Amino acid sequence: MRLDKYLKVSRIIKRRTVANEACDAGRVTLNGKVARASAEVKPGDIIEIGFGNSTVKAEVLKIQETVGKDDAKELFRYL
Repeated sequence: MRLDKYLKVSRIIKRRTVANEACDAGRVTLNGKVARASAEVKPGDIIEIGFGNSTVKAEVLKIQETVGKDDAKELFRYL
């Protein structure tokens, strides 16, 4: 699954366009490397996102195309 879509489906970032912009600005890293929105995400990957002064780090646990609001937290784990 594409990185920007995963960020939206898992609700780490609310909108796919915002996820796309964050990737374009170089604020998203995948396994320690700056990632493009089209990068493929797989279970076990580490995503790090810079939001202003803070940084969010999460591990991908599983991939699903669609998921309910309550189940979205099962797709990743904060580190």
